Amino acid sequence: MSDLPPRDPNESDPFEEIVEAETTRDPDLAVIEAGSRTLRTQGGQPQADVPGRPADPEVDRALREVEAELATRWGETKLEPSVSRIAALMDVLGEPQRSYPSIHITGTNGKTSTARMIEALLGAFELRTGRYTSPHVQSITERISLDGAPVSAERFIETYQDIKAYLEMVDASQEYRLSFFEVLTGMAYAAFADAPVDVAVVEVGMGGSWDATNVIDGDVAVVTPIDLDHTDRLGATPGEIAEEKAGIIKQDATVILAQQPVDAAQVLLKKAVEVDATVAREGLEFGVVARQIAVGGQLLTLRGLGGEYDNVYLPLHGPYQAHNAAVALAAVEAFFGVGSQRPEPLDIDTVRKAFAAVSSPGRLEVVRRSPTVVLDAAHNPAGARATAEAVSEAFDFSRLIGVVGASADKNVRGLLEAFEPVFAEVVVTQNSSHRAMDADELAAIAVEVFGEERVQVEPRLPDALEAAITLAEEEGEYAGAGVLVTGSVITVGEARLLLGKG
Repeated sequence: MSDLPPRDPNESDPFEEIVEAETTRDPDLAVIEAGSRTLRTQGGQPQADVPGRPADPEVDRALREVEAELATRWGETKLEPSVSRIAALMDVLGEPQRSYPSIHITGTNGKTSTARMIEALLGAFELRTGRYTSPHVQSITERISLDGAPVSAERFIETYQDIKAYLEMVDASQEYRLSFFEVLTGMAYAAFADAPVDVAVVEVGMGGSWDATNVIDGDVAVVTPIDLDHTDRLGATPGEIAEEKAGIIKQDATVILAQQPVDAAQVLLKKAVEVDATVAREGLEFGVVARQIAVGGQLLTLRGLGGEYDNVYLPLHGPYQAHNAAVALAAVEAFFGVGSQRPEPLDIDTVRKAFAAVSSPGRLEVVRRSPTVVLDAAHNPAGARATAEAVSEAFDFSRLIGVVGASADKNVRGLLEAFEPVFAEVVVTQNSSHRAMDADELAAIAVEVFGEERVQVEPRLPDALEAAITLAEEEGEYAGAGVLVTGSVITVGEARLLLGKG
């Protein structure tokens, strides 16, 4: 790391201190571990973790009241494809979404991780950020972040109360009431204007053109990899799905395209031409030059719009996270005009510091050791394939036990087939959501994919976790078995709570 500032000779060396502390371990492993931990120290504090329930009983009660009121509205899976209601809400609120520039993100997988990376980069360059992502892992307040951290429960409640009268006004004037997602989108845009933020990082809920977030005109439009998901609403092929997602590409914007299926790429490029947008494509204008596994993550060399950025430590696992990092870097470069208005790249030390502080809860997140339990929110076949590849690369498990709880409206067979090569056994279960697939129904599909001898059914998630951990422990303390909990963001969030996180 020759580009780091020189160290005061009188200061103790944190790298040497860590190595000396690892006296009981293999010396080479101690050096590797120390290198990773030193990189983390240089990167500053990681992004804020997932918040739990408010400690103050009165605040908790008020938050539950807001959650109960939001629950009376259409859920996120019930849609009437139109932006008329959210546009009406923005109108009565005074168009808050017009008061700051924005980076708008769509795609099938990788949106939230990419959003968190973009947020970290912008924050490292001393911009005040607002981030809106969905769904949440544990707390509804996660969806709206300011300066890299979820808004407090108090601020969330206050924002809701501030716009409540306007919600009722719009409800009375429309054929359908504002949905749960539309209200949260309105809250986010209002909170960002009130802060105020220098830039908003906004993740699409579903699709693009008629998504509630699409009342912004993103200066930068980001499209993460498109694959098959929500096919009943968005289309049966990547190309058809891209037609809807292309709706976030606005006049004269800059478009950052992750690697795409050919038919999806054609649709996106055609839309960019129609609106005179500038396009940067992964693999051509930017991309991943090199990556190597490091303790707790990976070390990257990225090619951006302004040149190469080497020795970038990313504390996330998997090739797909490296590609997300390349997309995020290009998006932030585009926002700052790198490659167009300014020829020089972003400051390399600031880029390194930002990436080293990134976290993405519920994405190959280790929540327990002995045996190791990993959480990942993969919920469609493409996401499951990426997770299967990443877990095989990042963890040297001798035997991996899966815990799967999925939503009934997903391609569950495809998800299970993606995990079949890496799961020795699978414990099928269900989460508490009304959308959850019944455990017995899920088991019937799992038996067809894995065979009866590799499938165990535990309808209650706590029992499923216990069963999987017991199976992993059968090999003994040093055998290297692990557990992967996956299938749904809700399953992961509930498992996270059960395992003491948040």
